[in-house]
Amino acid sequence: MRWSRTRYTMDVRSFPNPFLYQDYSKDPSTPFNSAGQLSPVFIDRLNNKIKELLQFMEAGLKSADRGDFTVYTGWSGIALLYLHLSEVYRDQTFLIRAQEYASIGLRCLTRRDVTFLCGEAGPYAVAAVILYKLGSHKEADECISRVLQLHSAVMKLESRLPDELLYGRMGYLYALLFINKHYKGEKVCYRYIQEVCEVVLKSGEIFSAHKRMKNQSPLMYEWYGEYYIGPAHGLAGIYYYLMQPECYVSSEKLQILVRPSVEFVRQLKYPSGNYPACIGDNRDLLVHWCHGAPGVIYMLTQAYKMFQDVEYLADAAQCAEISWQRGLLKKGYGICHGVAGNAYSFLAMYNLTHDLKYLYRACKFAEWCMDYGEHGCRTPDAPFSLFEGLAGTIYFLADLLDPANAKFPAFEI
Repeated sequence: MRWSRTRYTMDVRSFPNPFLYQDYSKDPSTPFNSAGQLSPVFIDRLNNKIKELLQFMEAGLKSADRGDFTVYTGWSGIALLYLHLSEVYRDQTFLIRAQEYASIGLRCLTRRDVTFLCGEAGPYAVAAVILYKLGSHKEADECISRVLQLHSAVMKLESRLPDELLYGRMGYLYALLFINKHYKGEKVCYRYIQEVCEVVLKSGEIFSAHKRMKNQSPLMYEWYGEYYIGPAHGLAGIYYYLMQPECYVSSEKLQILVRPSVEFVRQLKYPSGNYPACIGDNRDLLVHWCHGAPGVIYMLTQAYKMFQDVEYLADAAQCAEISWQRGLLKKGYGICHGVAGNAYSFLAMYNLTHDLKYLYRACKFAEWCMDYGEHGCRTPDAPFSLFEGLAGTIYFLADLLDPANAKFPAFEI
């Protein structure tokens, strides 16, 4: 009975994968060589489609919400796309375009949420990096100062601020990591990063003890009364960052607090290899970056890098398999809950294992995305945005031009 219900939901939420029974070993037209270098023909396809979709996106943005400053669905996300394109193509005109959109985002800031994706920290962090790359160092430093002014609010343990990525402390932490990554050094003092991690650890310990869950998981977090699993609102995203070397969590705390908490998440896995949206949800429904295996994979790959336990790698491989089987979503082509976002799980596995099977699967999902609009998918609420819409699809296609350096935008380190 469980199998029947799962099969039904697969048919409702995703298209059958037409590449499923061909795969890498049986396809004579693989778009790369044995060293993982894309063929000139496939590179041309990607470049031509990126150019075409950019024109379509620009036309659509003329009717976009003028007040949405966020990275997630607003102008700062478009700025981040153009920043990425400037790095992929090494073209200053993309960077100038990025600065134009970043300025729009800063002009319409309306609230003081602390996060990169949905708050004030993201637009300032994105603008800082763009201005720095354009040589406007004083203006960039002013933007970084605005990000750091949020630090005291993040550190208030007694506040109602959650710890998750979209609206909580980890969303602020990512802004700090984003700045340092692009400055290629410690532009933001490591102490700020370490302090955020410390308050997140303390918050998780307190909540776990309060809910009498400490024996199951020494760290626990909630968002709106639910114990979410995925990276957007939940445990997988929090643990992913706590295991980053750039976050300076001590080896003792990684072993005593973080690793057992990761083990707790692993135990929640469905028989299929997918993961629930939140604790207690027995419906094997969602295969998105935000909820399900395509997002949990990043926690697992980072745990493998940190602890060198092959069981984490095996679980991550299962996550990638779920993306391959059920990842051509009817919701669309975006990165939060769409085909491009699911394709990043293959790139994560490719960069960890160098198995060309995963590069092949990413290319096949890219081919699906290059037929943009031809599958009858649902139109997102923000159809041209970075996380819900076309900008995220373009970001993925551009990332595929250099797959060895591809990273899920505004999330992976």
